This record gives sequence, structure tokens and C-alpha cells, in this order.
Amino acid sequence: MTVADRSWAEKFAARTRGGVGGGLASILALAGDKKAIPFAGGFPDPSTFPEHELTDLVRGIIDANDSSALQYAPTGGLPGPLDYISGRLGANEGRTPTDGELMITSGTIEALELAGKAFLDPGDLVMVEAPTYLGAIMAFKSFQADLEALPMDEGGLQIEALEASLADGRIPKLLYTIPDHQNPGGVSLVADRRERLVELARRYGFVIVEDVAYRELSFHGATGACLWALGPDVVVQAGTFSKLFFPGVRLGWAAGPPEIVSQLVLAKQNTDQCAGALGQRLLEDYGRRGLLDRQIELSCELYRQRCDLMLAALGEHMPNGVSWTRPRGGFFSWVTLPPGLDAAELAVVAQSRGVTFVPGAPFFPDGRGADNLRLSYSRVEDHLISEGVRRLAAVIEEATGRSRGGES
Repeated sequence: MTVADRSWAEKFAARTRGGVGGGLASILALAGDKKAIPFAGGFPDPSTFPEHELTDLVRGIIDANDSSALQYAPTGGLPGPLDYISGRLGANEGRTPTDGELMITSGTIEALELAGKAFLDPGDLVMVEAPTYLGAIMAFKSFQADLEALPMDEGGLQIEALEASLADGRIPKLLYTIPDHQNPGGVSLVADRRERLVELARRYGFVIVEDVAYRELSFHGATGACLWALGPDVVVQAGTFSKLFFPGVRLGWAAGPPEIVSQLVLAKQNTDQCAGALGQRLLEDYGRRGLLDRQIELSCELYRQRCDLMLAALGEHMPNGVSWTRPRGGFFSWVTLPPGLDAAELAVVAQSRGVTFVPGAPFFPDGRGADNLRLSYSRVEDHLISEGVRRLAAVIEEATGRSRGGES
């Protein structure tokens, strides 16, 4: 056998087989199609990014001759940025992390990977919403966990279904949830279910991993207390500044019981050692000047307007039999197609017509979702939203006609 003939696939770790990985890369590729109207990637709009302010911030850091911004950082985060994030959580959530309850991560996805590394052995049970964030499915499956999908409705995770599984002895190590403006569902967990979820975690002894990536991107005020504030003894909150500041700095945080956060810090030492110090300092300085809060305010207004435009276009153009969620924040609406249609097949046709979206199946750990798709309005210019929905509706209507023709 020559080197050219050799395949390395048989050498890959067993945990990498079975379709784990690749999903996020596929979504990024769809979102990168510059010729199409991009309803695919859940990207923040570049118009929300700081520009001139960053130049001043970098200059100020360099002029201060503070080498800590250009050096390796402590694994848990630099003291100044940690203090800023801690104070921000206290102001926004009504609870300030105590010593050892907070660390800085390289985005939410790293926090999920660290949770998997810290908690999961092969065969351990993780419960997730159905549908849920593809990156979480990939992260937990990479540790060979068993994933159980819990149903959702317009009020978020169905607590009754969780209670039934727990009563049958299905006790997870971790339960992953996105309570606010969920990705991909666009729904939020109602207040009474939040309290019940925390109570169940205490009663049965599992850890809730709360993803708050979209919590602050609310169009109509707060959706309810965060789970971490309700249950700091059983919740690890994973947050990110990618949607709030800009994704070019991979920064987030994890807040939870000190024993857990300490274990996450140990896991991070062998992952990326530390989040970038310069990004941490930029975030801190930008935030302390009040610029981040102003940026979030403007972002919420932009995304609210685009959400309204998309919902109006869906109502105008979509054929009978198509339904969708009505988000009150975040980036996404979740669409359900008429029976018999396959979103993955429609995605190919839609891209040829100049519009992209993400088929629903990757957002389920159990093979469902063929009749669903996710639409993101966050990065589509206002004047293109109605046209993009019109093109997609035409593709669905044509496919519906073919499906009915086949039945007859």
C-alpha cells in the first residue's frame, strides 16, 4: 500500500464515528453563500459590531503599558474582566457570583464541552430539549453520552414529560436547556416551569446546564428569572458575548457551584488553557464605559424589526399547512412543513433559487425533524426578508403539489 492509497479513517477514535461533528461546519457553509438570501446561519449583523471604539480601546490598553492584555491569562479569567462580568450578572439577574462561582470561557460551546469533559462517561444520560442547539448535541455525543430528547411547546420544555421520565428512573447527569428565545425553536420557558425545573433538579440530583446565549436579546422585556438565579446550587449557566459584543472575540462565561466551576477550570487547562487576554480586556473596557449596554439596546431594536418583517412575510406568502413559531427575542423562527415534505431536499432546491435555511433534522438527537426547518432573520437586510420568504414559500408550494400528485 502506498501513502496515497492509505485511509486514516480506521485509526480515528470510536467516539468520533456515527455522525458526530460536521453539522456546524455545514451550517457555516450555507451561511457563507454570498449569492443567496441568508436565513441559514445564526450570525449577529455586522452593523452591530463596534468599530471606531475598538481602535480607541486597543490604543488605550497599549498606551497603558499593561502587558497582561498581551500575555497568557489565568485559566479562570483575568481579575478585571471577571469582576466586570460578575457585576453585570448581579445587575441583570439579581444575584452576584460568590468566590469560585464564575469563570471565563471561549464562548458557550466551550462551556458545553467542558461540562461534558467534567461530567460524562460513556453511556451517561443527558437530557436535552427537542429540538435543541446542534452544538450541544455534538458536544455531548462526543463524550459518548446517551441523549434523551424532551418535547417542547410554545411555553418551552414540557416539564410533565421530564417528570414522567424521572419517575421511570431515567435520571440524567445533565439536563441542557435554552430557556430564553431558544435556538432553534424561538420559544421561551414560562416562569412556573422554571421553578419546577429547578425543584426537580434538587429532588433527583442532576445538574441543569442553562444556555443564555440569547437571553439579553429580548424584544419585550425579561422572559422570567434565569435558572441560575433560581437554583445556584444545581445550575451551571453558560453565556456568550458572541451575540452581544462580537464573535471575533470568543468570550463567554460559566457560573455555577464552586465545586463544579473548579472542575471546569481544570478541564479548560487541557482544552485551550485560557481565553484570549486581549479580548477579555477589550470586553471589560468596552463594558465599563457603558458601550455594551447601548450596543445591546440597538441590537434588540434591529432584530425586533427584522423578526416582525419575517413574521409578516410568513403570514403573507406561506401556503396552507405550514406553521411557525413567533419569537419574542433572539434570532430564530422554527417552521413546520406539511406532512410528506423533507426539509433537506427542499434546502437544495431553495439554494438554487437564491435562499438558504437550515433543515431541522440536525437539531434532534434521535433522527426526527425532517419536516422542520430553522429560519434566522438576524443577518438578512430588511428589504430582502419578504423576497427570501416568497422564494422559500414557492419552493414549498411546488413540493406540496408534487407530494399531493404522488398520493393520487
